[in-house]
Amino acid sequence: MKIIMIGQKRYPNSREGGIDIVAQNLAEEMAKQGHDVTLLVRRKRGYNPPAEYNGVKIKKIFTINLKKLDAIVYSYFATRYAKKSDADVIHFHALGNTLFLKKLRNVKDKKIIVTVHGLDWKRAKFKGLGNNILIKSEEAVAKYADDIITLCKNDSSHFQKKYGIKTHIIPNGISAPNFQKPNIIKEKFDLVGNDYILFLSRIVEEKGLHFLIDAYNKIDDPKFKLVVAGGSSHSSTYFEEMKKKASGNPNITFTGFVQGKELDELFSNAALYVLPSTIEGMPISLIEALSYKKVCLCSSINELLDIKSQNIVYFEKTNVDNLKLKLEELMLHIPEYKEENIFLTWEEVTNKTIEVYRR
Repeated sequence: MKIIMIGQKRYPNSREGGIDIVAQNLAEEMAKQGHDVTLLVRRKRGYNPPAEYNGVKIKKIFTINLKKLDAIVYSYFATRYAKKSDADVIHFHALGNTLFLKKLRNVKDKKIIVTVHGLDWKRAKFKGLGNNILIKSEEAVAKYADDIITLCKNDSSHFQKKYGIKTHIIPNGISAPNFQKPNIIKEKFDLVGNDYILFLSRIVEEKGLHFLIDAYNKIDDPKFKLVVAGGSSHSSTYFEEMKKKASGNPNITFTGFVQGKELDELFSNAALYVLPSTIEGMPISLIEALSYKKVCLCSSINELLDIKSQNIVYFEKTNVDNLKLKLEELMLHIPEYKEENIFLTWEEVTNKTIEVYRR
């Protein structure tokens, strides 16, 4: 099959968001199986990817690199390019890239698939016009997509209740962990291993970092440091607010964006991983933390409750006092990690996705 994917920002080896990680793994597994896969990435100054990588073709699409225009301009030209192509399948990732799905309504020789990576109109960064665009995009997905993939039961239930549509639930996959000793992080951040709590994500409001910092700041003489790993996305205002909120506490470290061996070291040597989100799809960083055999503390939102891992401890969502209590309890005693096999490999995720294509 000839497959075009729309939604990822960069390729290869991008960690600019969960969509990039998912698209990369799917595309490379599909290419291994002999499919002709093209990723439509966003053009950006200084970004010069090869024409092909690991068997995956790369096509740069014009956009305007301003936060209010980037996604919408890209999605317009990506949709137009895909419509004119000879692809058998056009696979959109995330609602924010589907506004122009209507342009494909009369296309008979291509199958339109959309993976919903979360109900984006709920996210704090989208307000006013942006929120309305995402709602319109969701309506377009319900009307024009041949099939919809959701990552969790919560989002699947939303499409069933609102539109009467059954989606295919295919959760994100997991890669083999790359365990590392604390070398880079020891030199850069004075972390020796099992001496820190890890928050690793894009620094955006819906990830709930403000709850975590507030709760951590209330703890007298914490046993572990708090490491905040990740860069800002869309809005640097929230990122700066979080740095200011943490500025009076020498036990809180901001690493900025991390990848490669440094990222592996942070996962490998954390005492505890925390994700206090208010909305999610299926967070890659949480799955990765579990693959590194870390006990995780998460907010009790439906998307995270759906994961059903023995190694996740939950606190009451948005409740700073309850989060503080759970942190204190875990600092005194972190339960032993329980071996489990609840996640799919990327090969299994790809096979299930190909099944949807062939329906």
